Amino acid sequence: MSKDWNKRTTLVHGGIRRSQYNEVSEAIFLTQGFVYDSAEQAEARFLKAGPDEFIYARYGNPTVAMFEDRIAALEGAEDAFATASGMAAVSGALTAMLRAGDHVVAARALFGSCLYILEEILTRYGVEVTLVDGTDLDQWRAAMRPGTRVAFFESISNPTLEVIDIAAVAEIAHAVGATVVVDNVFATPVFSRAMAQGADVVIYSATKHIDGQGRALGGVILGRRDYIRGVVEPYMKHTGGAMSPFTAWIMLKGLETMDLRVRAQAQTALTVAEALQGHPKLARVIYPGHPSHPQQALTLAQMDSGGTVIALDLKAGQEAAFRFLNALEIIIISNNLGDAKSIATHPATTTHQRLPAEQKVHLGITPGLVRLSLGLEDSRDLVADILQALDKA
Repeated sequence: MSKDWNKRTTLVHGGIRRSQYNEVSEAIFLTQGFVYDSAEQAEARFLKAGPDEFIYARYGNPTVAMFEDRIAALEGAEDAFATASGMAAVSGALTAMLRAGDHVVAARALFGSCLYILEEILTRYGVEVTLVDGTDLDQWRAAMRPGTRVAFFESISNPTLEVIDIAAVAEIAHAVGATVVVDNVFATPVFSRAMAQGADVVIYSATKHIDGQGRALGGVILGRRDYIRGVVEPYMKHTGGAMSPFTAWIMLKGLETMDLRVRAQAQTALTVAEALQGHPKLARVIYPGHPSHPQQALTLAQMDSGGTVIALDLKAGQEAAFRFLNALEIIIISNNLGDAKSIATHPATTTHQRLPAEQKVHLGITPGLVRLSLGLEDSRDLVADILQALDKA
């Protein structure tokens, strides 16, 4: 594969493995195992499998390998491991490299399941975790120590859309030898330059923009080949978090149109954010790509776009937020994002419901906060839908 291809070309042609039938669309190798010509061949493959030699679907599969190769080429990573879900990617990336006595520094503003892994699972096995305000570089510096193994954060936080300076945090973490792990879902693979900015490991929930059409769960871990094949793969193949071949085929089809979809969604997000500025019923309109966002300059320097998600904070709190949600006619209520359909979420009562009240306050997850993931509908229809729902809130 040419290394000089641009993103859209890579998204269509990257990682192709054609069978003897020379099919146009990627083949689904819907098999859990593989046949050997001899006992000697089986022995040799278990000792060391070649790049196009497979043993068991939990270890690898031709369709899954196509997805891994394509997303790695797009991200600029040496290798990738595809997982059953985004959270399988987060837990696998962290747990595979951490041991009792290790220390992790993580941003406090994280998705609830990520916090559960850090605070409940890793600490259960003797990993020490320190949480910091991700946008405060002094807190990162103060938390690091010679034994810190991992720095972990969402490049754009869910749901309040704080933007973390990847290059600055990476410099701080690398100074003590820590591995920088970035959950990059809100930045999307289209706008990501995380590895060029210092990330060692990048994680995506492929459920979001990669599929982008509400069909399947998936995730992917990207990084250096020695980390992916020497650390992640042994852990994942023994614990069972691998992606299925059919899901990998869905994700390959999603990658073909992802650049077009995500750029259109990001433009719609900016249009909606601009239309809602100063609305009397809103305390805040949060969009990293808008001049009103305190980190707009960092956002545009880091990814050239504000992404596909905005957040609205209704002044009158939860009751008004619920009235607003229930009045929406085009935008659906769900808890996903990055979909072709626009989706509204009330984080305080759904995705972040189990966070203690004081932590919600600290993170800015107010009773009136609504997260909007903008889809592929006409932006004029979405603005009209939001305004009529605000009238009823």
